[in-house]
Amino acid sequence: MSIQLTALHWVYLAFIVFILAVLVKRRDTTLICVAGIFTLGWIATETLNGAVSGIFNSFIYATKELLGTIFIISIIVAMSRVLIITGINETMVKPLTRFLRTPAQAYWGIGLIMLVTSLFFWPSPGVALIGAVLLPVAVRVGLPALGAAMAMNLFGHGIALSGDYVIQGAPKLTADAAGLPVSQVMEASVPLVAVMGVVTTVAAFWMMSRDRKRGTWRDGLVGRGAVGALPAESLSGVVRSGAMLPRELKGFVAVIIALLFAADVAVMLAFRLQGGDATALIGGTAVLILIGVTLLAHRNRGLEETTSYLIEGFQFGFRVFGPVIPIAAFFYLGDSAFTALFGEQALQGSHGIVNDLGVALANHVPVNGAVAAVTLTATGAITGLDGSGFSGISLVGSIAHMFSVSVGGNDTLTALGQVAAIWVGGGTLIPWALIPAAAICGVSPFELARRNLKPVLIGLAVTTVVAMFLL
Repeated sequence: MSIQLTALHWVYLAFIVFILAVLVKRRDTTLICVAGIFTLGWIATETLNGAVSGIFNSFIYATKELLGTIFIISIIVAMSRVLIITGINETMVKPLTRFLRTPAQAYWGIGLIMLVTSLFFWPSPGVALIGAVLLPVAVRVGLPALGAAMAMNLFGHGIALSGDYVIQGAPKLTADAAGLPVSQVMEASVPLVAVMGVVTTVAAFWMMSRDRKRGTWRDGLVGRGAVGALPAESLSGVVRSGAMLPRELKGFVAVIIALLFAADVAVMLAFRLQGGDATALIGGTAVLILIGVTLLAHRNRGLEETTSYLIEGFQFGFRVFGPVIPIAAFFYLGDSAFTALFGEQALQGSHGIVNDLGVALANHVPVNGAVAAVTLTATGAITGLDGSGFSGISLVGSIAHMFSVSVGGNDTLTALGQVAAIWVGGGTLIPWALIPAAAICGVSPFELARRNLKPVLIGLAVTTVVAMFLL
């Protein structure tokens, strides 16, 4: 497969390197992303008005792509606010405190629960399911909100999604492209997913503990968040006027809420709901809970207070997504958004800028086991830079098949590329892909991405070495 790289590819790659460098320095990348969109639009359309219009249109495209996530986060925030203000949340989480008594127990406990949940329902619905329940417990025992976000993110969007052993969306895509049975790719991925998961989560926990002892830890709070990043007075039970509920009633409502979410789990299993469908079910349930609890707590002010809680939720959602949309807009141009916004004439015969770069990398390296492993990791990581994780794994399977003709190990190479693509793009390093965990915890997605960067890179390096020995 031969790909002719053009000025668009090189400019896009240059801006990616610039953005990653700025991100590591903990500086804001919005301006750079807008400049990148403008430059790409100018090259593609060769007109000033096309480049300027492309900025706004790319924002619209990114917002449409992210709208479901914005809404579920906003609704969960609104529901969580009324549960905390009425004290119901306190009642719900109290039984869990016996299992999560230290920051370490909270980190690993939240992570493992997130892992199991995400295997069945994928990570974003998993964050919504467990965030509102476990996060206050973690904060109370001393785990920072950012630490909780790391645990949910690394275990859910990292370990669970990169293996995807239950829903099997990821291995199906890579296996089909590599010409392999799904079961073979899944079997080959087990040691790689295990190594990547252990190395990354242990490294992240060790770095967090070290920095907290040194006093260099930054929680990166951006607001009150859904539950975990609320101020101490909110966590201690401050309520709005008229929102106080008797203890017995709080206990009854807490049980009803738990049963409703348990019913969601049963429905998702029975009807095999996943992705957007599962998120929609959780979101609709959260809206009904919000309305019911608000009417019960505020009585004759229930109608007005329902609107107030929703406003709070949507204000939080759009405040968090404000700086993310321009960045997402730039990276979406690496895939189908480019031709949707600027037409196909600028990328004739292309499979998308990001995928073209991945193919070019694979075509310009010598062929042996070590180089093949490194190339698949790098290719997977590059294709994950659009923040999807799934958009490039078919390409990864194709490249693994191409390398396997010379070095063998098609299943291992395919699994390695899948792990790299999803860990980078599925929601551990790209800021807007981190939004579910970051928003639920009320922390900056940029700070969460920075915290994840070193552990994930270490994990990728170790996993690549392990894959070399498995070839």
